[in-house]
Amino acid sequence: MVGHRLVEALRARDTDGCWRVTVLAEETNAAYDRVGLTAYTEAWDRDQLALPGNDYAGDEHVRLLLNTRVTDIDRAAKSVRTADGQRYDYDKLVIATGSYAFVPPVPGHDLPGCHVYRTLDDLDGIRADVQRTLAAGHTSTGVVIGGGLLGLEAANALRGFGLTAHVVEMAPRLMAQQLDEAGGALLGRMIGELGIAVHVGVGTESIQTVAHSDGTQSLRVLLSDGQLIDTGLVIFAAGVRPRDELAAAAGLAIADRGGVLTDLSCVTSDPDVYAVGEVAAIEGRCYGLVGPGYTSAEVVVDRLLAGVAEFPEADLSTKLKLLGVDVASFGDAMGTTKDCLQVVVNDAVNQTYAKLVLSDDAKTLLGGILVGDASSYGVLRPMVGSQLPGDPLALISPAQSDGGGSALGVGALPDSAQICSCNNVTKGDLKCAIADGCADVADLKTCTGAGTSCGSCVPLLKQLLEAEGVEQSKALCEHFSQSRAELFEIISATSIRTFSGLIEKFGTGMGCDICKPTVASILASTSSDHILDGEQASLQDSNDHFLANIQRNGSYSVVPRVPGGDIKPEHLILIGQIAQEFGLYTKITGGQRIDMFGARVDQLPEIWRRLVDAGMESGQAYGKSLRTVKSCVGTDWCRYGQQDSVQMAIDLELRYRGLRAPHKIKMGVSGCARECAEARGKDVGVIATETGWNLYVCGNGGMTPKHAQLLASDLDDETLVRYIDRFLMFYIRTADRLQRTAPWLESLDGGLDHLREVVCEDSLGLAEEFEAAMARHVEGYECEWKGVLEDPDKLSRFVSFVNAPGAPDPTVTFVEQNGRKVPAPVAIGMPRVRSWSEDDNQEAS
Repeated sequence: MVGHRLVEALRARDTDGCWRVTVLAEETNAAYDRVGLTAYTEAWDRDQLALPGNDYAGDEHVRLLLNTRVTDIDRAAKSVRTADGQRYDYDKLVIATGSYAFVPPVPGHDLPGCHVYRTLDDLDGIRADVQRTLAAGHTSTGVVIGGGLLGLEAANALRGFGLTAHVVEMAPRLMAQQLDEAGGALLGRMIGELGIAVHVGVGTESIQTVAHSDGTQSLRVLLSDGQLIDTGLVIFAAGVRPRDELAAAAGLAIADRGGVLTDLSCVTSDPDVYAVGEVAAIEGRCYGLVGPGYTSAEVVVDRLLAGVAEFPEADLSTKLKLLGVDVASFGDAMGTTKDCLQVVVNDAVNQTYAKLVLSDDAKTLLGGILVGDASSYGVLRPMVGSQLPGDPLALISPAQSDGGGSALGVGALPDSAQICSCNNVTKGDLKCAIADGCADVADLKTCTGAGTSCGSCVPLLKQLLEAEGVEQSKALCEHFSQSRAELFEIISATSIRTFSGLIEKFGTGMGCDICKPTVASILASTSSDHILDGEQASLQDSNDHFLANIQRNGSYSVVPRVPGGDIKPEHLILIGQIAQEFGLYTKITGGQRIDMFGARVDQLPEIWRRLVDAGMESGQAYGKSLRTVKSCVGTDWCRYGQQDSVQMAIDLELRYRGLRAPHKIKMGVSGCARECAEARGKDVGVIATETGWNLYVCGNGGMTPKHAQLLASDLDDETLVRYIDRFLMFYIRTADRLQRTAPWLESLDGGLDHLREVVCEDSLGLAEEFEAAMARHVEGYECEWKGVLEDPDKLSRFVSFVNAPGAPDPTVTFVEQNGRKVPAPVAIGMPRVRSWSEDDNQEAS
């Protein structure tokens, strides 16, 4: 990546064509996005990771030679020799050999099934071993040695393959280089709750081969605390080391801790040889991030063109989303500056941690850490070294941040603030670009390079455009200029049924964790295709991968549908038998159905086959779709009942079951104004009157509960259903991603009056289309679990677990609490808590 950046920068600035460049690369592929390596596991398409212009097509000044490994450097002759015996002369040589994955000398580290996580070829090897592991059926586990950035990426990949991932980290916390004790502990808890077993503060003693009677083999990992983990494969992600062997053999100076020693101009001990990227030890220090690597490339380009640039203080800030968890650190995150102060907000309930490191007078921001919610990172990071505009606590208080760092905003930054650290772009640079005509994020990226590397600064680009008075589009993300509603229309009007087809024709790039699940939801809302069919399976949210909700200890819940709370005695008996046989915890929920908790992944097909064979179906508790329709007992049993609320609830639930939407949908039907079904707290609420039904819409629970509002009164059964059809289809078509009905109504131009005009008066002329779309959904509905059980290809993602030994996964554990079986806490390192001490007269937690 850094070598490619150097060539790009040199060709852009060398307008006279003085330099000709030969690129010698030992890999099969030209420069690709190694930071986004895990994305390769989603589509297995190498071209998707290719960096733009990496083949230098049509550029006569650049020659790219792949599969060409350099074996030695002859400094006296100013040439290099390759493995095929060829020699290439140079005037100036740039060493950009990067780093290699460090493998600790653990006994057994070189056994078959042990891998590193570094290149595309590495991932191909990992995939082959995953397939072998699943086919053998002896274990459903993968082990990652290393709990840093790359280790967690590898664990995420294993989880995506359908394995239970174990992360082993010698340090007392995850991401020890970026997070402090409290931040690492919270990250460990959150990742543990996602089903990944976290072992911190332990080492790996040995890796052994386990032979099986069928002739296959697996591995067994022994940890320093005595734990044994049977696994199909091991991935080492224990850090990297600079690839300085060529430089050392050529007699170039090597830093004490490895890496080619350079000065601030990135020149080595030979004035004709430079080093950039991870192999360069600039004044003795190697930097393992792409941002400093790109900076070193720019310094060398300037020097080649007779400039005097020097490597500045490196920005080691990082921001990423690991398994859906936001993590960021910037500046002096660990608070090593003398006499610095720290402001911390540790919200255990909402699982967020924020820390700011300040100067001793509490006026200057030195650094910080954000876990769980990193929305303020974009504004805070550029302020490092600057005076804060207000109360530090207010900047990270959840009540102030409003989910998007609105307590500050880009307007609080000086023009000198570095918005894009990867490409050294300041706010002033961006403002100049806007003044010169850049009108959107894409223009700014093209003009300045901001946001073209890690992408973490892209939200700030949009904020700055708005602050400068440039009207912005409602683009879904940087890969689609269209809004969700516009993409819905495109998919509805075309025959496109895949994400790859949509992004190829109407988007750019590879997609992200915003557009992929959004498009998956739209595809599910516009057809009756199974969500695990083909390419669509890889786009789903985590729970949809196994059609079950993952619980805090890595087990899953089983939730059969009980329309309107109406259940047959034989189904009650079956649920009790299954819960007893599989050791599941049962809970009657507020949605009037019985949830079973504690199932292992390998048990899900067995459980659902018995439920489906008995005539039950998926309750879709895992999906952004209709959950339940709650009812009272209505006229059948209640002396106050005015209409048959039970039958209406059953009819509505069976009609709208499986309906995918921007967010989950809940309904309620009450048989009279006494409101026993709490219908006015639902997205769709129906309350009986003497002459029919009152229809209420857009009530939600959650963080900001909203009462549903009256849309229409005294409706007959047919009109009620017709209005609900129209309402739901209008919502599904126009709402933003993950937007529930209450905030959707608040954002709707014209509010409730406009909604009433669309639904009841057909002001848009779309009523017939809405009703036809709902009719297609009703006609095409099939139980998703039934579809899995009838399709060997879909069932294959569970087959390894079905064939696995009957012993439970040791990471899925339970304890007795108040007479109930509940998930055991995830075994991770926790910070020690000190209480008030008279000895040191201070309090710490």
